[in-house]
Amino acid sequence: MNATLNIAKENMDFPFHFDPRGRTAATGDDDHVRDMIEQLLFTSPGERVNRPDFGSGLLQMVFAPNSPELAAALQFTVQAALQRWLGDVIGVGALNVDSNDATLTVTLSYTVLATGEARTDTFARSVS
Repeated sequence: MNATLNIAKENMDFPFHFDPRGRTAATGDDDHVRDMIEQLLFTSPGERVNRPDFGSGLLQMVFAPNSPELAAALQFTVQAALQRWLGDVIGVGALNVDSNDATLTVTLSYTVLATGEARTDTFARSVS
């Protein structure tokens, strides 16, 4: 008799928390992809101990003087980080970064490579 082993893959939810049963909260694949993008966008290089080059540098640019050159450089830097760290998970389409008062908003259109699903998500972070 040949038995197949079905192992359910669970993804930890971000930010880390416990579910009502007291276990580590899990999430589905769609939410997990969004969580990975959010972690990459809002992690500064040097912030992770064993991956000092992980992150996008996005938060460091918030207080820099606004100019078309800076916006282009920022878009290039973020797209490069997305390609480097998540290039096997997503294909980046359009990217828009907006800094308004103390809130940084990123709108990203991407394709989930595993399913071919096109998605657009908005990520916001208060920097104050």
